[in-house]
Amino acid sequence: MIRSLIITLVLSFSFITLTPSPAFAQPIPNDDLLGLQYGHETGLGAGDIRITVARIINVALGLIGMIFLVLIIYAGFKWMTAGGNTDAIDKAKQTISAAVIGLLLVLTAMTITNFVLRSLYKATTGLNYEGGGGVQIRF
Repeated sequence: MIRSLIITLVLSFSFITLTPSPAFAQPIPNDDLLGLQYGHETGLGAGDIRITVARIINVALGLIGMIFLVLIIYAGFKWMTAGGNTDAIDKAKQTISAAVIGLLLVLTAMTITNFVLRSLYKATTGLNYEGGGGVQIRF
């Protein structure tokens, strides 16, 4: 029973994965190394996905920057209104240090993401990343 189930699953999986797809038969133009022109044919739009992802990352980093600013202002206000209370001052210092550590973690994550995306671009196209053919992408 179990053996026949395993054999059926293996054969099904191999049939699905080993069947040639018509998409592989289409030649890729030399000027479209990542296949970006095919995005329009899917009905999802002709915009460059790299630009969209870069914009999303920039918006997220902007929001994180605003959160950092609000935390610093909040902690500064708490420190200024502590009135000599050492517990309140310590909490304000902890909030400031946690905000700075969080910002450093986000900047480290941004640097790693930038490195990975550039490495993937080079691995898939064989070219060094130079701004996406005249389009400046900020990571």
